[in-house]
Amino acid sequence: MGVMRDFNRDQLGFIERTRKEYGDIVWMRFLYVPALFLYHPDEVEYVLVTNAKNFIKSMSLRSNFFQRLVGNGLLTSQGEEWKRQRRLSQPAFHRERVASYGQVMVDYTKRLTAKWIEGENRDVHPDMMRLTLEIVVQCLFSADVSTDVDEVGATLKELVKPFASQATLGWILNNRLPTPAHRRFHALAKKIDKVVYRIISEHRGSGEDRGDLLSMLLAARDEDGSQMSDRQLRDEVMTLFLAGHETTALTLAWSWYLLGKHPEAEQKFHAELDEVLSGRAPTMADLPRLKFTEQIAKECMRLYPPAFGLGREAIHDCDIGGYRVPQGTQVFMFQWATQRDARFYDQPNEFRPERWTEDFIEHLPKYAYFPFGGGPRVCIGASFAMMEIILCLATIGQKFRLEIDRDHPVSIYPAMSLRPKDGIKVVVRARRVE
Repeated sequence: MGVMRDFNRDQLGFIERTRKEYGDIVWMRFLYVPALFLYHPDEVEYVLVTNAKNFIKSMSLRSNFFQRLVGNGLLTSQGEEWKRQRRLSQPAFHRERVASYGQVMVDYTKRLTAKWIEGENRDVHPDMMRLTLEIVVQCLFSADVSTDVDEVGATLKELVKPFASQATLGWILNNRLPTPAHRRFHALAKKIDKVVYRIISEHRGSGEDRGDLLSMLLAARDEDGSQMSDRQLRDEVMTLFLAGHETTALTLAWSWYLLGKHPEAEQKFHAELDEVLSGRAPTMADLPRLKFTEQIAKECMRLYPPAFGLGREAIHDCDIGGYRVPQGTQVFMFQWATQRDARFYDQPNEFRPERWTEDFIEHLPKYAYFPFGGGPRVCIGASFAMMEIILCLATIGQKFRLEIDRDHPVSIYPAMSLRPKDGIKVVVRARRVE
């Protein structure tokens, strides 16, 4: 029980201390479950790429709560079923389709900031959560649900809270027994289901291609002519809700925090925007020239990866790093630790966007950086997310500086993703570009 208590009390500190004290491969046990912590890029690559067929999603992603939340979508499905879902979903994320959403991202960002006032104090975490939720809903459904966004966002916020207590007896009991926490979780999930199924029904009834992701998913046909059921569509939509909403919002929020703490990087960021954009709104065509903005996004996801760990389960005995790993072992890899490892990064805990040169990337071990996972199950929406982060940063940064409120403490709350526990308070400063 000592390991479980320590892990739940301070997950990130426990992950870091374990590597420092025991090395790159560490055996653990959570209750009756054997677990292996992997910290070196070579072992991460082995699990995610080299021998990916021998690993399925971890027990935590097969829990009652997680299955209820995202069902059997791309994040949780396995084997042939996953391959089919990936084939059906892939066209929705083709480069041309993703590129068409750039204007949506810019327009919604401009709408968000239109009401910002010089000198006002704001919490950028809920601001970015609302923004990315509106964007993902528009890109998913071609639907403007601004009146529902606050309720949907608040519901999603409550749904992820129980995941902060994983690897505890309470987590196990709440998943398996009809406790008050169990019933509350399922009631919240039903609220989201109602919205999603209604929009799916409206789309299927109209039969038209609205240019959104859901239209692509509805039109997708497998090799045998079959298509997704409403339940499959619901599961994919819920996966995209979480992956395309919260993780992007967190990267944006942490980026503003890091820029506010590092004025030299902020000045370089603004100088790039002034040079490339000359006062106009950014477009897709500007992305190749917004190099420092992209470096900010990459460095933020290195220091504050939205998903701070990945889990897999071995389905057959295998060897990892010279150790025999029995079938059923839970294997965990942590972006939080590997992406802050001094063996791969100079000044690993420092925010240094300029480190992301082509030469640095070329010499960096591939799985020393894996914010989007890797291998066959790499995040299908990675290019969508990067485009959104860069365009939103550029649109806001062109007009405003977000000055950190020094009186507001910022700390991390790891609940399935790295959230700022009490938000990130900033003072809005309008930029006056000469």
